Amino acid sequence: MAEMTTPIVELAEWFQTPPGKYVLDWERARFDEEVADVFGFYAWQMGLDAPDLLACNRMPFKGWVGADPLEGEVAWQARVLAQPEALPFESQSVDLLLLPHVLECAEAPHLVLREAERVLMPEGRVVISGFNPWSLWGARNALPGMEPWLPVPLKSQVALPRLRDWLKLLSFEVDRGRHGRFVPACRGEQWIRRWHFMEGMGERWWRMAGAVYVVSAVKRVGGMRLIGPAWKKKRKTAQAASVVVNRQASDGGS
Repeated sequence: MAEMTTPIVELAEWFQTPPGKYVLDWERARFDEEVADVFGFYAWQMGLDAPDLLACNRMPFKGWVGADPLEGEVAWQARVLAQPEALPFESQSVDLLLLPHVLECAEAPHLVLREAERVLMPEGRVVISGFNPWSLWGARNALPGMEPWLPVPLKSQVALPRLRDWLKLLSFEVDRGRHGRFVPACRGEQWIRRWHFMEGMGERWWRMAGAVYVVSAVKRVGGMRLIGPAWKKKRKTAQAASVVVNRQASDGGS
């Protein structure tokens, strides 16, 4: 009996097709922008092991973690096999975590986000990409009787507004996010080039209709703020009281 191909493996294969490469080029540019100025020590890319979406980041350690032993071309400093819902990392030990299309390939995407929140340091950042079910590509995937267009089913896709709500419930501070790739669903590179003019139009007039999105969020910990030592305030109060007593004693003796 042949083994079933997992969603993340199907996704990796789809990214080798003309529409997949077209999407991946846009996503790589967005990930490069998001990770360039994130500082810390430990950065992990989950799910897809290629391309290296951490290439523009300057952290000393960069590793890959995922449930499928993919053999990509990236020489990661470490490779860890683990389910995205149960990462073998200590709590608050990761500074940067990338989830390229991980949520739509997971059985319980909200649990993946909870695990990401657990392992991230306070002020740590997560960057997520996914397919947009409200796009032309999503509509093409939903047409009955036609061969599926995308490597993941429509029911598995998490729209950006819904994802932002999930992140906010987990106390993440979420950026606006960005959609991209507005051309119709085309399999051939020639047709993609012909429709490329729609990219500028989409960026200007229907930004929420892009085929994919990238969003980043920072983990905030409530109640954390820098305050001065309590003894300083007590000392100032004691000094003020001493001055008042001395003045009263001086007035009584005059």
